[in-house]
Amino acid sequence: MKTPVSSSIITRNLADISTASGNVYEAIAIISKRANQLSVKMKDELNERLAEFASTVDNLEEVFENREQIEVSKHFERMPKATSLAIEEFIEGKLHYVTPEAEEAPLPREMF
Repeated sequence: MKTPVSSSIITRNLADISTASGNVYEAIAIISKRANQLSVKMKDELNERLAEFASTVDNLEEVFENREQIEVSKHFERMPKATSLAIEEFIEGKLHYVTPEAEEAPLPREMF
């Protein structure tokens, strides 16, 4: 069951967005990567649905008469943005992410 996500801008509390380690920047990086994934998925879905209406002849009359294509486009315009969806998924704990351990930098030769 999908939770309804507002398509308008919402002010967020940074404490809700920070990761378990408390690093807001890490959380934003995770959210941005998920938003990119969602954006690509939505774009592919839109292109797939609009491909049904593609024609080889550019006829001006057909452009204005194709109401189904306009409805599909309007539907995707009304959908919440990928960033909003990614933020909601992150806050609700639906994202699985793994952060790599920091590699130890070799000590400078003077320290030996």
